[in-house]
Amino acid sequence: MALLSLVVPCYNEKDALHPFMEELERVINQLTDIQTEVILVNDGSRDNTLEIMRELRDKYEYVRYISFSRNFGKESAILAGLSAAKGDWAAVMDADLQDPPALLPDMLKAVREEGYDCAGTRRMNRKGEPPIRSFFARRFYRLINKMSDTKLVDGARDYKLLSRAAVDALIAMPEVNRFSKGLYEWIGFRTKWFAFENVERVAGETKWSFWKLFKYSIEGIVSFTTMPLKLAALLGVLFMLASFISIVALAVRQFVYHNSVDGWTSIVCIMLMLSGVQLFCMGIFGQYLAKMYMEIKKRPHYIIAENSDKA
Repeated sequence: MALLSLVVPCYNEKDALHPFMEELERVINQLTDIQTEVILVNDGSRDNTLEIMRELRDKYEYVRYISFSRNFGKESAILAGLSAAKGDWAAVMDADLQDPPALLPDMLKAVREEGYDCAGTRRMNRKGEPPIRSFFARRFYRLINKMSDTKLVDGARDYKLLSRAAVDALIAMPEVNRFSKGLYEWIGFRTKWFAFENVERVAGETKWSFWKLFKYSIEGIVSFTTMPLKLAALLGVLFMLASFISIVALAVRQFVYHNSVDGWTSIVCIMLMLSGVQLFCMGIFGQYLAKMYMEIKKRPHYIIAENSDKA
């Protein structure tokens, strides 16, 4: 019988796990013609998430869990879960029920009967989200889609069901700096999208602050486009051209009128402006160098402290 693997990254989800499993079980019971395994990945939670995972493993025979030695981030948790998945298909979903399990039967139908390799989900709106966060999220998608050849779907979630071929393609990419939304699109494969209304968390608080989302967006831009480097080079050329024109204009003025411009204000302003541009460009270069540094070290994506398969 075919097997569906459900990968669930968890970080401080002690209040959400029981409601999540109750809702998920109702959906799994509808999938009568396939087997299901649920892989809970504890990403170094500081609450008793791991203890609840052990309880769920004892309660549900299809539940497995992996626990990291510390917090490595959601991207590492997704990779660990997909690497452990044994199914013919694998789906990644959050434990807070913002990824509705009720969509799973339709997503599975798309890859089993309709010829798609993947089934993705996207939010139709951002109801309940702070306006400033929604504004910057939309700007991010527009910006990265203009800069990168890999196009992202606005409102796309990490909640996605993948064929075995797509899972193997994701696992085969060894990069340390991972951005799953981009990787999903980069590997290609035919994808059917399912839109749904934004859903509030069933319990707990979001782990994604504005600052974390900002850093994550920078990760996505740096990982999937070198356009910032090109922009930095373009800025350099434009300012070199402006400087050359200024030098010629001042030389002609001095030759014709014999009165050089005095005053330190203009000089200071120009120096500050040019220094700011230089620092900005160095910051862009630094981001790419930092990513190269992390890749060259070849540290593991995560360290497993406990695995239910070996318990």
